[in-house]
Amino acid sequence: MNHSPPHLNQPPGQSDWRIWLSIVFLGIGAFTIVTTELAPIGLLSAIAQDIGRSESAIGLTVTLYAWIGAFSALLAAIALGRIPRKPLLIGLMLCLALSNGAAMTADGFGLLLAARACGAVAHGLFWAVIAASAAQIAPPRHVGLAMSIVFGGVSAASVLGVPLATLIGQESNWRIAFGAVGALSLLTALGMLAVLPRLEQNQVKDTRAALGSVLRRMDLCSIYVATAFAVTAHFAAFTFIEPFLREAPGMQATMVIALLFGFGTSGLAANFLTGIFIDRYLRALLLLALALMTLSLFALGIWGTQISVAGVGAMLILWGASISTIFVGFQTWILRTAGAAAMPASAVYVAIFNAAIGSGAMIGAWVQSHSGFAAVMMVGGLGGAASILVVTALGSHTSIPQSELQP
Repeated sequence: MNHSPPHLNQPPGQSDWRIWLSIVFLGIGAFTIVTTELAPIGLLSAIAQDIGRSESAIGLTVTLYAWIGAFSALLAAIALGRIPRKPLLIGLMLCLALSNGAAMTADGFGLLLAARACGAVAHGLFWAVIAASAAQIAPPRHVGLAMSIVFGGVSAASVLGVPLATLIGQESNWRIAFGAVGALSLLTALGMLAVLPRLEQNQVKDTRAALGSVLRRMDLCSIYVATAFAVTAHFAAFTFIEPFLREAPGMQATMVIALLFGFGTSGLAANFLTGIFIDRYLRALLLLALALMTLSLFALGIWGTQISVAGVGAMLILWGASISTIFVGFQTWILRTAGAAAMPASAVYVAIFNAAIGSGAMIGAWVQSHSGFAAVMMVGGLGGAASILVVTALGSHTSIPQSELQP
């Protein structure tokens, strides 16, 4: 079985600075697209008041986005394998800009959902190709570092994107927040046009057969199951983190933003550390991160916001750091295990990831409506524990990546 990174079509003649600048811009694209996806989380109350719907209903804009992203990722594996990567990535960022502009001008719940749905299609296609593209650009021995940079955009979206969107929504209007993300999407597309190298399209002739082959591989499917548990757990809780924090006695709006900023900052710092160690200790880092996330969610579920603000902040810091490592770890594991099947394996991973986001948001909404926000955190903790069990079992049934065996 081939566990080597997918680098068969690595762009020739690229200088080191151009290689890493290209990967950084892929990370900026990840920042933009994740900010678009998660912006409603910090704006639930404002959007609900303006549109005239409940917070749970507005939470569906996250759920719908995720489910459509899951289906479009699978579409990418079948239909987009032979399209050149650079124009594809640029075009998807332009689609995202249009989606955010439409959301900004939506005057009703239906139009808002439609705008989000259009962005979700671009989202799934983008994530289906970005990891394989970064691995194609990066030196083979530094695929894990490249993944940490790209997924650093996810953490940065939590550090800056979601809190800034929340701040803009509170200080002016939630529509302005979507407009700002749309403008960033346009600027990112222009940056990609300038710095991305020419990337060869997938050389797999029968993409449907390749996709079927991936789905029959038990090593990949086991990683997919562990990912599904972890991501569902995270988003069941994180989708409702803003109203959960607002329930705390004496909690001010500015403190909510500060806590979300702390969550994201810890994730960004964890991305840096993950990039240093992941190419050698992938599975150990994953288990540690899953344990910390599970501990944090159980603590928030048991004590809720009755503990001090500092205590809540400490749990959010552990949670933010751990989920960042989890995102990078599972994606890197998939790429290493898939070998030459990186594109279809990544597409399936993105589909499962986004389906888990949608499932998590839906489960969180149901639990919140019946049992409250603390119960949502407990459900998240249970999902994290399930993922730990699967990853632990993988130790005896799935080969460890070769870099983890090096001295």
